[in-house]
Amino acid sequence: MIRTLTALLSLSVAATSASAQTMDHSTMDHGHPDQRGQQATDAPKADQPAADPHAGHDNPATAEGIPKGKAPPPPTDHAADAVYDRTVMARARDQMIRESGGMVYSKFMLDRLEYQAQKGADGYHWEGEGWIGGDINRLAIKSEGEGTFGGPLEQAELQLLYSRAIDPWWNVVGGVRQDFRPSPQRTYATVGIEGLAPYLFEMEAQAFVSDKGDAHLRIEGSYDQRITQRLILQPAAEVNFAAQDVPEIRTGSGLSNIELGLRLRYEIAREFAPYVGINWERKLGDTARYARQDGDRASATSLVTGIRFWF
Repeated sequence: MIRTLTALLSLSVAATSASAQTMDHSTMDHGHPDQRGQQATDAPKADQPAADPHAGHDNPATAEGIPKGKAPPPPTDHAADAVYDRTVMARARDQMIRESGGMVYSKFMLDRLEYQAQKGADGYHWEGEGWIGGDINRLAIKSEGEGTFGGPLEQAELQLLYSRAIDPWWNVVGGVRQDFRPSPQRTYATVGIEGLAPYLFEMEAQAFVSDKGDAHLRIEGSYDQRITQRLILQPAAEVNFAAQDVPEIRTGSGLSNIELGLRLRYEIAREFAPYVGINWERKLGDTARYARQDGDRASATSLVTGIRFWF
């Protein structure tokens, strides 16, 4: 019995070894029946370069008949015209172009409407802008001013500007500015540039020349630091320069004044955000001297609270 079992086990092992030796997977066909044998015939030889994996995907800017660096001309034959009325499809394409950048938009933003608690009489301040136009050309109106409660309006100005985009980040502006305060009133021609600097700093610089011949320069900048999706900390700065002394409006030559602010706002909605913060102003040079002669302080620090909204 034992001899019989041993003989059967030996025969089973021998049959398994023979089957493994005869089964060669390298010659088996795992593809489509029409592709049998192509793997061996299509394989590149050692001295033959491999096929370009990007063949058939030429860049239109380097395709035959199109100069390098030039965009291809827009197509004139549209497949939809073979099925639908050409006039209807032309209107649809015009509508798509307008909705992709050719439409007229508008926006109004009151960036600051705030109460300023400071030593002496408390004050108020506003600063806002509205515009209408497209992605390239716009007509804009800007206004800002300040005063003290129970006292006269200290400063107020209105600007009417034409804005034109020079690249995706910057606009050049030009127009007129009318000052209603301080007295006597002034009218200025203005030109400037505004936009988004690297690292998302909002910048603006404007040069002004009045109808009396005096020239001024204003530079502003701010940055929105998001703490959360709704809580934003905004540092801001503004500096003003004058080319000459203008005693009538109590402005001295050189760096006339500087203003620094830090405001923390909470966006209840994207269009509406109350804020609190601190603001510091300092008059310099002859501008500070004029302020002291008028009985005013050359510097002031204010705790501010206000709202920011747009639509």
